[in-house]
Amino acid sequence: MPRFAANISTMFTECPLIDRVQAAADAGFEAVECQFPYEIAPQDMKAKLDSVGIPLVLINTPPGDFEAGERGLAALPGREADFRQALAEALAYAEAVACPKIHVMAGVLPEESADGEGLSLFEQNLRYAALEASDRRVEMLLIEPINTRDIPGYVLTTPEQARELLDRLKVPNLRLQYDFYHTQIMRGDVAKGLEEFWPLIGHVQFAGVPERQEPDVGELNCDYLFACLDRLGYDGWVGAEYFPLGRTEDGLSWASRYGIFAKSTLLADGS
Repeated sequence: MPRFAANISTMFTECPLIDRVQAAADAGFEAVECQFPYEIAPQDMKAKLDSVGIPLVLINTPPGDFEAGERGLAALPGREADFRQALAEALAYAEAVACPKIHVMAGVLPEESADGEGLSLFEQNLRYAALEASDRRVEMLLIEPINTRDIPGYVLTTPEQARELLDRLKVPNLRLQYDFYHTQIMRGDVAKGLEEFWPLIGHVQFAGVPERQEPDVGELNCDYLFACLDRLGYDGWVGAEYFPLGRTEDGLSWASRYGIFAKSTLLADGS
């Protein structure tokens, strides 16, 4: 049975970011992931994680100027120094909170960029990042293809592109982050994709399609895909990175099938 981590950037947004760790645990999750935890000092995040008793299993590199539309720096020409600074911040944060995995965000290219320029620079920066991470207590770096509907102009958009990069780089601590949601939008055939890209996958995420809501809302059969993960022998965390239709707790019927029960529910039925 998959092990689910709640993404506290998208879930439990009814409360402040640091309090979402407790909210996730109270809802029955045994781990959390977070896109950008940097507003919280790492020592404060570590103290919260320790007090609640669950790990933070994934963070992203800082995105750059998020309000200006930046979604990562690793593929942006002229921003090499900014990327290295962002990577250093992510590595230090991950070490401080014992987070094993970092998603290295590629970014959105300026419209005037030449074809292939972003992927070429992304490859160079990933080689640097993998070397830097190998000297730190960070298990794995990840690259994630992101759909062009949500983030137009993002440099890495398909698992096929990611495979080409990983095949060229051939570094052991860099893997594919396979998100059911993005994959369904960009290419479909998500289950066959799991099999095809299985040797490269280091982390899995999911959400319903087309609106990125609960996994039992929309066109994607996530229960079938979770069974595929079991069949393939995936033993890592599976990130619930979706935007709930209402209160997060009210949309967790999908999770109860996998042993995730809110503490309030357990108290009510005497379990």
